[in-house]
Amino acid sequence: MPMQPWFRDAKLGIFVHYGIYSVEGVPESWSLYSGTLSREAYMAQLDRFTAAAYDPKAWADLFARAGARYAVLTARHHDGVALWDTAYGDLDVVRRTPAGRDLLGGYAEALRARGLRVGLYYSHSDWSHPDYASVVHPEPPNGDVATHPLVVPQDGVEDPGAWARYLAYRDGQVGELVDRYRPDLLWFDGEWERSEEQWGLPALAARILAGRPDTVLNARMLSHGDYATPEQGVPLLPPDGPWELCLTVNDSWGFQGGDHRHKSVHQLVRHFTETIGMGGNLLLGVGPREDGTFLPEHVERLEGLGAWITRHAEAVYGTGAGLPAGHHYGPSTLSADRRTLHLVCFDPPREAVSVRGLRTAVKRVRVVGTGAEAAHRVTGGLHDVPGVLWIDAPSAADTDPHATVLALELDGELDLYRGTGRG
Repeated sequence: MPMQPWFRDAKLGIFVHYGIYSVEGVPESWSLYSGTLSREAYMAQLDRFTAAAYDPKAWADLFARAGARYAVLTARHHDGVALWDTAYGDLDVVRRTPAGRDLLGGYAEALRARGLRVGLYYSHSDWSHPDYASVVHPEPPNGDVATHPLVVPQDGVEDPGAWARYLAYRDGQVGELVDRYRPDLLWFDGEWERSEEQWGLPALAARILAGRPDTVLNARMLSHGDYATPEQGVPLLPPDGPWELCLTVNDSWGFQGGDHRHKSVHQLVRHFTETIGMGGNLLLGVGPREDGTFLPEHVERLEGLGAWITRHAEAVYGTGAGLPAGHHYGPSTLSADRRTLHLVCFDPPREAVSVRGLRTAVKRVRVVGTGAEAAHRVTGGLHDVPGVLWIDAPSAADTDPHATVLALELDGELDLYRGTGRG
């Protein structure tokens, strides 16, 4: 299926990890897996998960102010706790927590009302389901996948019947998500614990696309995924095809009250522009508290990033990857018609900004957001090797506190020299 055009131009999404793990502020599902909490202690959080101040309209408004075009909410993480009233088992926040209601319907409705695309996260794995630890990955990618008691049968005896029941449960829940909430994107996880054949991904993909043919699927659907999802580690080279960098505002996916390592707005602008400059989207993670409200520090960061995006929207939306490394010392984006190049400068330029290897003549340079024009000239060049373009540094009044963007209006489509110079 061709990639949906909306995804390539979305640029920013918000990743929301919300579940019972926010009650104690422990790592989502992983505190159960690691034994940091016993199963009894982990599941005791069900009794105190209220979602008392959960306001999906306020969420959607915040995400829109951040400049996001989509969001992804954890419908069910590895712990097996569903955020909707599922007919497959009873481990959900409707039956088992004081929240007592479906948390997905209002989310989907509020996003659509703000023109945002609806994404739902779902884990293939479920460390609470009685039939999950019934088979073993034929080629385990790590030792845990071969031995962990939440993942594989401890007596070493596989139970294909139990595994078939588990897949029916998983497929039934995914079907509910597709049919009830009509997600634009399904963000799967947990795929490393089984092979593609064991997961039955061809049938699952067919079920999803039969219900909603335009659904975008991430790479954790393996060969049925539409785009790559590097996580936390910023790639130095862009993955092939569409991709998205998953990155948290602090160091945690879900709410953890002791994690105060919040990235600054300046850092987020840097991560964002580096990502879109390589042709990707940024999926920025924030974890609400158990009542459904976000930390003030995270609201501040999202609004700060959104203010920068609003001032520089022409260099964000409707653009693609810019110059390869070495032509300009910073990220850049290129307009869809390939006639406007946007240079991002993280530090205020001192004397001049240089661009190397630019064959296309430059008609005009202006500062995005203020419209101030900057003089430019070319020095050097020989035969087919272009000279260096020098752009006079804008005045201090025209620089941005986080990143200044220069728009180069080209006399034709971008043409770059990539050679080694005259021998």
